[in-house]
Amino acid sequence: MSVNLHDSAYELEKALRNSDEYKTLKRLYDEVNADPSSNQLFEKFRNMQLQMQQKQMMGQDISQEEIAQAQIIVTDVQKNEKISKLMDAEQRMSMIVQELNQIIVKPLEELYGSVEK
Repeated sequence: MSVNLHDSAYELEKALRNSDEYKTLKRLYDEVNADPSSNQLFEKFRNMQLQMQQKQMMGQDISQEEIAQAQIIVTDVQKNEKISKLMDAEQRMSMIVQELNQIIVKPLEELYGSVEK
């Protein structure tokens, strides 16, 4: 019996969308977006993250001023209860995705051996 991997992947996507973790993440994301001050701060945080990642990928140094500004934004984000809850839910979802990835690549690891050997 042949297994269609794409069909299995779409089933996994459906299961993920129906999971309590995803539903919680979506609800919290919607709450942040519905609150103008939280949404503005969250967008500022995301833009700062992207800019710093781009600089690092291009091999550019991040200035002390940029680091100080980032620390201020992070502190403000941590003080915002809605964003903090969202980030906790994002972290839980990220852990689930990592676990799923480990399960998915297990046959390849068994075939080729663990990199850590």
